[in-house]
Amino acid sequence: MTTPPHHAHPPVAHPTTGWSPATQVVAAGRPARTRGNPLNPPLVFSSTYHSTGTVTPEEFLYTRMDTETWHPFEQALADLEGSPAPAVVFSSGMSAIAAVLALVPAGGRLVVPRHAYQVTLGFAADLHTRLGVDVIKVDIDDTDSVLAACHDADVLLIESPTNPMLEVADLPAVIAGAKQLGVTVAVDNTFATPLLQQPLTLGADYVIHSATKYLSGHSDVVLGVVVAADSEARAPIHAYRTLHGAIAGPMEVWLALRGLRTLAVRVREANANALYLAHKLQQHPAIAHVRYPGLPTDPGYTNATATMSNYGAIIAIQPHGDAATADAIIDALTLWTPATSLGGVESTLERRRRFGTESPTVPENLIRMSVGIEDKHDLWNDLNAALTRVVSASRPHEQE
Repeated sequence: MTTPPHHAHPPVAHPTTGWSPATQVVAAGRPARTRGNPLNPPLVFSSTYHSTGTVTPEEFLYTRMDTETWHPFEQALADLEGSPAPAVVFSSGMSAIAAVLALVPAGGRLVVPRHAYQVTLGFAADLHTRLGVDVIKVDIDDTDSVLAACHDADVLLIESPTNPMLEVADLPAVIAGAKQLGVTVAVDNTFATPLLQQPLTLGADYVIHSATKYLSGHSDVVLGVVVAADSEARAPIHAYRTLHGAIAGPMEVWLALRGLRTLAVRVREANANALYLAHKLQQHPAIAHVRYPGLPTDPGYTNATATMSNYGAIIAIQPHGDAATADAIIDALTLWTPATSLGGVESTLERRRRFGTESPTVPENLIRMSVGIEDKHDLWNDLNAALTRVVSASRPHEQE
């Protein structure tokens, strides 16, 4: 099977325009349709503004507080995730995560996935050390265990699919169960993007994005975004950004909005490439294990098919052999780029345990692959050649 089946949750159309998310990424955040107005919002470089007299909440005063260059991007993300309140853009994905995790009080309880972005887990550990936060790690695809951990919790942070193990949560059940327990629910939606799932429509309080990845899509900016379910939930996130100074530069936000315009075509092409490659990798004798939610044999397939409109463009593989074997495969590639991060137009990959801070339950030989938009046959030929070369080198005395 090389095409996704029918999904239970196609992307949600905008409630006012009726447009699909693929249209919204192109149309949202545009200037008013009046004669003489530019098609694209202007880029404003200014740290301060003319201001006299009593300060009003609506005026632009100082760029740490607000600037017009943020607004089109923030509105576009709110439209995509289904929020009535503008998003809050941050200087990085981690500053966005920090703003949400700051909602956990000293001595409170935070529930996080066992496998998640390593710096997120590092920040959770820091909260434990500094503020006595009780950090509970769970297997996010085990709904009963997640909800058991949510008793007396303040915040549940979900990644689905997880980084880098690609576990997929039953988002409707987990979000509904946690909300019944009075827990604030945040979903890191970086891997899926709002084109594949919209957690706010399922009842989540917050959605987080590393806009460095798919939203901007060209590996040239570092940004983060928090989208809140409503204005009340947005208020503490906006206050955090202002007080902590975790603000985005206007050029980066302008570039991210420009990148957002092609999100639908990039995600569609990368998803199709990933599905093709996952099937090919699953059949390759050099590969011991493939994780990709679009494979019917994958543990996350049922949840992904029920809750996502496609399966994403991240694949995790484990070759036969150890970490050195995985490194040798990466070194033998010529088209794929060995690099950290993900979600760009180019295909990248890395062995995640090369970071000493990666979760110890991530296998040493696991390679996380971010599939780009190159020709799928070129991507496969490069992978196949590298895999064959490394396998042949490991069996020098074997006769053909």
